[in-house]
Amino acid sequence: MNLARILVVEDEFIVAQEIEMRVAAMGYQVVESALNAEEALKLAQKHRPDLVLMDIHLQGEMDGITAAEEIRRRFHLPVIFLTAYSEDTTLARAKLAEPYGYILKPFEERELKSAIEIALYKHHAEREILRLNRLYDVLSQVNQAIVRANSRDDLLEAICRIV
Repeated sequence: MNLARILVVEDEFIVAQEIEMRVAAMGYQVVESALNAEEALKLAQKHRPDLVLMDIHLQGEMDGITAAEEIRRRFHLPVIFLTAYSEDTTLARAKLAEPYGYILKPFEERELKSAIEIALYKHHAEREILRLNRLYDVLSQVNQAIVRANSRDDLLEAICRIV
C-alpha cells in the first residue's frame, strides 16, 4: 500500500469528496481537502503533503495557478492540476506554475494514478539530485581546502566552515 500523503484542493465539495474517495481507493492518504487557495496554503504548511491535487478555478481572490506557484515557492511540493479548463491562455499560465501534471476532468482513475505515480517519482528524483549536488559541492570545497591548508588545524577549521 502506498502511503503518499495528498492534499486535495477543489472548491466543489461533492467533487472534492469524489476525488478523495478515488485517491484513497488507490492506496494514498488524503491529508485534508481545501475549498480555496488560502486554505490550501495553510493546509500545505500544516501537513506538508507529498503531492497536491489542485483545481484551477477556485473561489476567493486567488486561483489554483497562483496557489500552485506559492506552494511550489514556499514548500517545494509537486502539484498536479485537475481541471475542466483547457483553453490556451489557462494552459499557458498553468505551465508557469511548473506543475507535475495537468489532467482534464472528467478523468479516468488509471490516468490519475499514473500522473500521481510519475509526479511522486519525479519529485523524489529531483530532491535526490539536489541532495547529491550539495554533497558534491561540499566534497569539491573540501578538496580545495586540502590543497590550500598549511596545517592540520587549518584544514579542520576550513572543513568545519564548509560543512
